[in-house]
Amino acid sequence: MGIFSKISEKNVTKAIVSEFTEEFIDYIESDVIVIGAGPSGLIAAKRLAENGVKTLLIESNNYLGGGFWIGGYLMNKITIREPGERILYEIGVPYKKFEDGLYVADGPHACSKLIGSALDSGAKVINMTQFHDVVIRDGKVAGVVINWTPVSALPRAITCVDPVALESKIVIDATGHDAVVVKSLEERGLVDAEGFQGMWVEKSEDTIVENTKEVYPGLLVTGMAVATTYGSPRMGPTFGGMLLSGERVAEVAMEKLKTDRTIGKQEKCEIKGLNKDKMA
Repeated sequence: MGIFSKISEKNVTKAIVSEFTEEFIDYIESDVIVIGAGPSGLIAAKRLAENGVKTLLIESNNYLGGGFWIGGYLMNKITIREPGERILYEIGVPYKKFEDGLYVADGPHACSKLIGSALDSGAKVINMTQFHDVVIRDGKVAGVVINWTPVSALPRAITCVDPVALESKIVIDATGHDAVVVKSLEERGLVDAEGFQGMWVEKSEDTIVENTKEVYPGLLVTGMAVATTYGSPRMGPTFGGMLLSGERVAEVAMEKLKTDRTIGKQEKCEIKGLNKDKMA
């Protein structure tokens, strides 16, 4: 007798395919889709999911966390300026005070805790999946077009692999300096992305949190994508602004969802009232 239960290879394959497919189908329509699973995208997904918002994270890499794993210059310590350390405390990351207002933590520890807390809150993830385009209806972003990341590495002659679309009420661009969702709208002349400026840590973090907002109907921006969109300084290897921006974008998204639900209810009531008038 072996240690492990007797299982056929076909059952392993069936488990993977059936469970992934079932979850994928369920999340073809979500409340919020977050593009990019770096620190701002992860904390946004955590806050949304723990408040009952159906949230899907889409990440182009096979791993989540972005630069949160390694900090700066391939040295895996991350720095957090006050008051960002409260999030580290919340998710159970050990950190130490380096000097007044500046804290240091272990990158892999912080990143793994943040990923775990986002998923524990109920957010779902599709990784190795690349943002391709936006779905736009009536002047509003209403979802995203995606494809497998490996498709982009294929020679052009054999890349006739059509993408698929997912719908959502809100899309959040958390793709860092690249701001790929915002750039897709800029290519259509719908927004102007100013490009991030040179590094200025003290100014950049405040500006990023302050400018975390809706950039186009249905599209919110967070983290370093904010700097690229609004032309503010780059942040460098400090992560408090990204975490607080992620919190802020979740607040904005929840407020918009609440407002949209209220408007929807009012419209339904008006339609019912109109139908009654017609019947009379």
